[in-house]
Amino acid sequence: MTTKILICLAPGTEELEAITVIDILERAKFDVTVASTAFDGALTMKAAQRVTLTADVKLVDVADEEFDCIVLPGGLKGSENFRDSTLLIEMLKQQKYDEKWVAAICAAPAIVLQHHDLYPDALMTCYPSLMEAIPEKNRRIKRVFTDVLNHLITSQGPGSALEFAMEIVTLLGGKELTAKLAADLVTLPNLNYHQI
Repeated sequence: MTTKILICLAPGTEELEAITVIDILERAKFDVTVASTAFDGALTMKAAQRVTLTADVKLVDVADEEFDCIVLPGGLKGSENFRDSTLLIEMLKQQKYDEKWVAAICAAPAIVLQHHDLYPDALMTCYPSLMEAIPEKNRRIKRVFTDVLNHLITSQGPGSALEFAMEIVTLLGGKELTAKLAADLVTLPNLNYHQI
C-alpha cells in the first residue's frame, strides 16, 4: 500500500523547506499531494523568497481524504496563513485523533501547532527565534525531533529541511529506503543515513 502524503502550501511558505520535502518524498515513491491553502483558491503563489510555487489541488478538494502524514513547511507568513485556515486546523485535529503523522518545520510548530494548542503534551522543536512560544517542558533544542507517542515530527528551519524530509521517509518507509535515497543523493557521510 502506497504511503499517502499531504504537503501544504500557502503564500509566504518557505520554499527551500517545501521543495526539499516534496523532492525527497517523491524520490521515496510516496503518493504526494501538494495542496494550496490560499484563501483565494489560487494554486500558484509566491513563496517567502519570491520563488513561485504551484500546488496540485486546493486543500478543500482533498479535505475528506486520509493521509499517512500531513506536512507543514514553515516561513513566517506561510505559517500565519496555515494558522488562519480553519479547514487545515480541522484536518490537523482529525489527523491527531486518528493517530497519524504530522510533520511541521521552522515557524509552523510555534505559529500553527502551538497557537492552536493541538499537541499540548507533545515534545517539539521549531525555528530558534520562535522557541519561546513553546512551553519549556515541551521544548527540545534539536534540528529534528520526533515525538513517537504523538506521531509528530518537528524541525528547525531551511538548513534542516533535508534531515526533516529524511526523517519522514525513515518513519513511513523504513531505514533501508532512507539509506538508498542517501546514497543516490550523495549525502554527507556524517549524517549516517548509510547505516541501516
